[in-house]
Amino acid sequence: MGKAGRFACIFTPMALTIASLVCLIIVGLGGTNKNNATLNNLYFFRANTTNINVKPGDLNIPSNPLTDAFINQTTDVVKDVLDVKDFYRVSLWNYCAGDFDNGTDAVTYCSPRRNEFWFNPIDVWGLNNYSNIDQLFSQQLRDGLNAYRVAAKWMFIAYVVAVIATMVEIFVGIFALFSRIGSLVTTIVSVISSFFLLAFALTATILYSVLLGSFNEALQKYNVRGSLGRQMYVVVWLAVAFSLGAGLFWLFSSCCCSGRSNKIKYGDASGRKGAYERVDDNYGHREGPLNFKTGPGFQAPHHGVPLNNVGQKNTAYEPYRRADV
Repeated sequence: MGKAGRFACIFTPMALTIASLVCLIIVGLGGTNKNNATLNNLYFFRANTTNINVKPGDLNIPSNPLTDAFINQTTDVVKDVLDVKDFYRVSLWNYCAGDFDNGTDAVTYCSPRRNEFWFNPIDVWGLNNYSNIDQLFSQQLRDGLNAYRVAAKWMFIAYVVAVIATMVEIFVGIFALFSRIGSLVTTIVSVISSFFLLAFALTATILYSVLLGSFNEALQKYNVRGSLGRQMYVVVWLAVAFSLGAGLFWLFSSCCCSGRSNKIKYGDASGRKGAYERVDDNYGHREGPLNFKTGPGFQAPHHGVPLNNVGQKNTAYEPYRRADV
């Protein structure tokens, strides 16, 4: 297999690695631009607070027939008091919030991007100053939010390492074009990249799935529902699939596809080094092997070429020698 075959062998894992990096970049772009509908649909978790229903006593509002009747008629008062939007979408770096406008999602605000971000509804909804916060948020939900905060930090670190390792994999993969040693080094980097990428994907999937259950169980009495963003998880797991596929092909290229040619080149009498030329016969002519004299007691001239196997049964004599002999 020549250099062209080596290039074809490296092209597949390189393309898969680049595809994995593109998916990781798309994940990082989710929720970064409130004016981009495509990026706004890339989120891990969504809280729907459109029909939030909170009792006056939960907000420290005096309970009387007037306030009870007023709040029961509309949820807008509660949302104004809490400054709550219709929905909240949690991405990797931040969250975006907005309202429903004629059946469509209209994002009106995206929080500043922050490393190791986690969504804290107590801060976002301005509930820190309420003395009866324990009644609004059960102990189970608060414990779940604390675990979510710790896991979100690890998830972010795994994402950053996966991105860096994937970029290094692409750079090192260029050298894999020239040797199988380069492929072996690239395979090692690919294993590191795939490990952290898989850790990121598993952490995100499990983390937000568990948070979703706790969130819905604790806040269903307030008519607040959570859901997962399907598009984000599709992109994340596509990145994992591309990365694992690239690792397998990098490993294959380190075992095969050497890039060397196995063809033996026979040259003419030009004296080119490394080529093969015909050996002169006893008359000084360069003839084919069938023109050598035969007969009892005759031995073909060897001109320094060993003929140990001449005359032996089931052997053949090739009247060629290397030009540099």
